[in-house]
Amino acid sequence: MPAAIKKAFPHAVMLTYVAVILLPFLFVLFSSFKANNVEIATRPFGLPKTWAFENYKEAWVKAKINVYFWNSLYLSLSSAAVGVLLAAAAAFALVRMKFEAVSRWIYQYVLIGMLIPGNVLFIAQYLLVRNMGILNTHWSLFLPYTAGALPLSVLLIAAFMRSIPGELEEAAIVDGLRAPGLFLRIVLPLTVPALVTVFIINFLGNWNEYLLANFFLSKDSLRTLPTGMVGFRDAFQTNYALVCTGIVYSVVPVLVIYTFLQKK
Repeated sequence: MPAAIKKAFPHAVMLTYVAVILLPFLFVLFSSFKANNVEIATRPFGLPKTWAFENYKEAWVKAKINVYFWNSLYLSLSSAAVGVLLAAAAAFALVRMKFEAVSRWIYQYVLIGMLIPGNVLFIAQYLLVRNMGILNTHWSLFLPYTAGALPLSVLLIAAFMRSIPGELEEAAIVDGLRAPGLFLRIVLPLTVPALVTVFIINFLGNWNEYLLANFFLSKDSLRTLPTGMVGFRDAFQTNYALVCTGIVYSVVPVLVIYTFLQKK
């Protein structure tokens, strides 16, 4: 019996951990189907008395979740994808190409960006996008999202690229490949696990970002999901069912991305 208990204990701990993680999500999911705030407050973890499926339609159309959702989705995907490609190219140049006397210093310079908190750069970023004339456009988020993720992305991808055997590149060079061919046909396919990891990290950071989106975008049609959901509440009353519905909508892309990319 002690051996059985010892064997079951780690599983019990993990099940408890999973339950703790799932409870808030179940609360949000059940609340999104409830009819009013009173039911949410009195029966927070109970099933809805009447399943209010119309909450999802109301949130999607009337509350403009459809606008905020697609704004967030294409901004997060595009900036994460471009950031990964730029970071991969930079990491290849700094790690796999032979100009070590300079590349070491450039690499350290890039990594300095990880030491600077993003909020410290807020005023400088605001002045920059204003002077560039892109304030209140999606470019004002795309450029900071892409550039801000580069230091960590270069660090992770460069660390992975260092593990690739040099003999593969030597054989490719003998076959006539130059630097672009080495990058696209040899190194990049072998770096897919690191690229996917960096893409997920960047996507989540962009998807959840609030500060820049709140101050750089004032047009309601340009707002992202985190800033658009603030409009679900006012000074007198908050429709918590719609708030929970918006949260469910915001979780779906993350679950989909993890489902399709977890094997990588």
